[in-house]
This record gives sequence, structure tokens and C-alpha cells, in this order.
Amino acid sequence: MVRKGLLAVVAIAVIGCSGVAPQKAVSGEPTSPAVGYELHVQAPHMMTDGSVGGPFHHYCKGISDKILQCLLFESTDPKAPLVGVEYFVAKDLTRKLPAIQWHRYFHDHKVEVATGRVQILDMPADQAAKVADVAAGTDGVIYHLWPHGQEFPDGTVTIPQSLGHKFTGFSDNK
Repeated sequence: MVRKGLLAVVAIAVIGCSGVAPQKAVSGEPTSPAVGYELHVQAPHMMTDGSVGGPFHHYCKGISDKILQCLLFESTDPKAPLVGVEYFVAKDLTRKLPAIQWHRYFHDHKVEVATGRVQILDMPADQAAKVADVAAGTDGVIYHLWPHGQEFPDGTVTIPQSLGHKFTGFSDNK
């Protein structure tokens, strides 16, 4: 289960790294679903062909108390194309899946963070460590939409894994 306060930690991280308040309407609500992707994480992925891709720049925001979603880019260039999406989902949700489905599509962020390959950028190290600790309570699923080196996305969608992914097993093997 994701610890209470996932959104609080993410909100603190966002405020600490952006320095710019998200645009909001007079009501105080964001003006667009694109507002708030401020949490900046960098990590490589194990592509479906076995090669290492990235590192990818993940720009993330919480969309519920159990799900964080990230937009993936190959660089920080303002014109970088969106190449994928990753969801961080509370383990109490993902571990309800049949083990074979979980293992094929999801990876344990606790295992990924432990590899040392994940970097939480644009914030002080102590704050980044707290964000990583919360992320370790989630599993991830990645959808790559634009293969590296292609001129344009051709409709191919792949589901790569994190480096270090290994089946850890869990009790609810439906």
C-alpha cells in the first residue's frame, strides 16, 4: 500500500523543484490536465529487444492517492517529443493481478530504486530521498510510443521494463 501522504510528498517535491506555481483558474483549479508535471525523474529502461534505452526524463504528477503518471522524453530539450508514458501504481492495486500478467508488464520500483540508476532531479538530495522512498511503494508499467531513431511514431507500442526487474513473487497469485 502506498503510504498516506504520497500526494503530500509529491506536492512538496513539486514546490521545491519548480519555483513557479502551476497556472490555475480563479477557482484555484488547474487550467489544464497538462499542468503539474513538475516532478523530474531520470531512469534508463530495458527495451523489449534487450537493449538499454535512455535514460529517459520522466515528468510526473499525482492523479490520485494511488497513481502517479509520468510523461517520458529522451531529453530535456523544450521541443523533445513525448516518447512514452509510465504509471506508478500502488502495490495494493497491482498485486491483485495474476502473477504472470504483473511480471510481464509491471516492475517493482523498490527493486528499481535499489539499483541506483534512478535519479530524482531538480531538488535537494534529502527531499529526493523521501520521494524515492514513496516511489518504492509502487509498481510501474511503461508504454513506449515512439521508437528511438524513428522519424515519427508509427503506431508501435512497446512495454519495456526497468533495469534490474526480477520476479519477486507476491502472495496474491490469481
